[in-house]
Order: sequence, then structure tokens, then C-alpha cells
Amino acid sequence: MKDNEYDYEARVVSSAMTEEDAASELSLRPRTLDEYVGQTKAKENLKIFIDAAKKRGEVLDHVLLYGPPGLGKTTLASIIANEMGSAIRVTSGPAVEKPGDLVALLTNLAQGDIMFIDEVHRLQRSVEEILYPAMEDYVVDLIIGKGPAARSIPLSLSHFTLIGATTRAGQLSTPLRDRFGVILKLELYTHDELALIITRSAGILGIEIDEYGARELAARSRGTPRVANRLLKRVRDFAQIVGDGKIDRKIADFALGRLEIDKLGLDSVDRRMLEVIIKFYGGGPVGLDTLAATVGEESVTIEDVYEPYLMQIGFLSRTPRGRCATRLAYEHLGIEYNPAPITADFTAAAPADPDDGQIKLD
Repeated sequence: MKDNEYDYEARVVSSAMTEEDAASELSLRPRTLDEYVGQTKAKENLKIFIDAAKKRGEVLDHVLLYGPPGLGKTTLASIIANEMGSAIRVTSGPAVEKPGDLVALLTNLAQGDIMFIDEVHRLQRSVEEILYPAMEDYVVDLIIGKGPAARSIPLSLSHFTLIGATTRAGQLSTPLRDRFGVILKLELYTHDELALIITRSAGILGIEIDEYGARELAARSRGTPRVANRLLKRVRDFAQIVGDGKIDRKIADFALGRLEIDKLGLDSVDRRMLEVIIKFYGGGPVGLDTLAATVGEESVTIEDVYEPYLMQIGFLSRTPRGRCATRLAYEHLGIEYNPAPITADFTAAAPADPDDGQIKLD
């Protein structure tokens, strides 16, 4: 783990997967589309595609799932496998280092199996090219020998479904993206949907929670089920030690206050970054590298981890000149909205007085 990864992965409101999440999410994941909460449009379309494929006795077309982390792409892949009655093989883009690794995975798939590749945008180009004929014609080319004596032998594969998941659909190459027949975008969840997820997870974990406690947690979960389930487990600890074991609005508000998570799900790191932009740089614009140096983080961490949510709720804007805090950010932090005036660029200033600085001779 890199030094800069620890800070944001340890944040309670981070959407990044942690070891604790990996251990608990498996038991909390829904098994069928009927149990799956949210993503109504994607879910309804997916149900039609699955039912149609089963009715024709064919495998489901290849599926691409994209959207922010923590929204349930891996969960949805497992549900697709369950609904199709198929086995699923799970891997990730960085784990498939050589073309031979992918060929080994593909040749071990049985008829109708599903292969799920997380972070599919991180596949090596040489590995990705193996997928093209595999996805289109269910065949891979084996290279036998080396040099001039090398020859290609086509190897037939069982018909399978590839499910790719990515948080960066724009980084997928066009040839790979075009080979997915079903492309589904997962959106952030509403508070009502998150409250249902929290109530369901509480029932599985044996946690007593009322409607108001669930809604309080939902409001601070940043539209992400992974964050909601993590907050539920943390608030449970406060409820058992400080309260009577039940999560209601009062104990939820107390616990989240102790965790420094405010009403909109911002933690101390989010608020510090906004305060730096407002107090040090007059609300912006401030360059990414300058901001990163001021808050002590790497530019890529700010861009990929901190900024997306702040932009989604309208607290931060990106401009060609840099990052700017919006009026909403000022109001949320209780700071008077008085951004620094944008001064004109005087690169073409008026010529100086020719007599200035010169010695005059009488």
C-alpha cells in the first residue's frame, strides 16, 4: 500500500473497498434482482435482457457496468449469475498480467458461465486484444513456437458472458467498449433507497434500528451503499456502549458527530480542503498542484477521491484556471460569501512614461 493511500482508504466516508468491507459485504449482498434496492432503470432493463436470453436458451450478451465506486457493480454481477443460473469467475484488470493468464481463464469456462472482470479499464493492451475474438466469436488464437516458425492455432471457447466493471468508462478503448452489448450506468442512491438498504442490512446483522435512525444514516452516506453499511456498523458500536443498543435519530446524530461526519456526509478532510480554498485563496481559483501541496495530499488523490463528491453536491467547481469553492460551500461552512475579485490580466499593460527613470540633461 502506498503511503498516500492509507489516509483516504481509512476514512469512514470513503467509497474505496477496505478489508473490513470485503469481509462483511458478502453476507449483506442481495442475491436476486427483487432484493436489489435502487438503480430502477438499470434493473428493469437488465431483467428484460436476462428473461429474453433464458427464453431463447442463449447466454446473456456481454455487460459493462460503470459508475462511482461502492454502488454495487460486483453485487449486480453476482445477481446476474444467480438469475441466469450460471457459475461466475471473478478477477480484476490488474491481476491479469499476461495474455496467457486470460487464455487460461477463458478456456476453463463452461457453457453459459460468467466471467467478471473488475477494473476492466486497467487491462494490459496485449491482454485486451485477446478478448476481442473471444467476445465476438468465442475463439482465442494460441501462438505455438517462436520466430519464423511460430503459428497460430484457433481454439474454440464455450459460449460465455463477460461482465466488465469500471469507474472510468472513458478510459476503455473503443474496440473493447463496442463489444459490450449491454451497457448500464449506476447512479448515486437517493436517501429513501439508502434507508431501505440500511434497514435490510441492520436486520441481517441483528441491529435494532428505527425509521428515523435509518434516514439519518442515509442522509450522511454520500449516496453510496458501501458507506451506508460502514456507518451502520460504526454507529452500532456507539448505540451498544453509549445508548441502549437501538439506533435512533438521537444516537445516530451523536455517533456521526463524534466521527466528524456532518449532515451532508462531509468529514474533516472534505471541510479542510474547502476551508483552504476559501481562506487561503479567496475561494479560488487555485491550481490542483498548489491545492495538493497545501493540504498535504497528492494531486491524483484529490482529483479521484475528494473532488467527485464535492462537485456532485455543488460545493466545488473546476475551471480552466483552477478549483473554486461555490456559494453553497461558504454557506455550509458558515463563512460569509465574499470571494476574491477576479482581476484582469494586464499582460498588455500601457507603456511606461519614457521620462520615468531617465536622467534629464538640461
